[in-house]
Amino acid sequence: MKGKMETDMGQVLISPEVIAKYASETAYECFGIVGMAMVGVKDGLVKLLKRDSSTKGINVIINEKNEITIDFHIIVAYGVNIATITDNIITSVKYKVEEFTGMAVKKVNVHVEGVRAID
Repeated sequence: MKGKMETDMGQVLISPEVIAKYASETAYECFGIVGMAMVGVKDGLVKLLKRDSSTKGINVIINEKNEITIDFHIIVAYGVNIATITDNIITSVKYKVEEFTGMAVKKVNVHVEGVRAID
């Protein structure tokens, strides 16, 4: 379902893919995140996604009340506090997506799929 906003001049529809791309770029700004992950359904293996295809590691759902739920699947840097990273992502993404879309973010779920050492 697309997000919608009513204006004086008409209706604005926002695709979940656009929100996922914006949320992805916001998450990459947070310290300690190595990248987005995609979990293979068949074998359960976790794959680090390249930055240009990182939206595959994000699921955006817009409900009938026009509220957004975002699920992140991420890989974090070794040695960094996971709770700090996830709190930072949740706070930043919620604020920036609400400012960007004008819609309420109901929930941001962060699934840590792996840990990687950074060179």
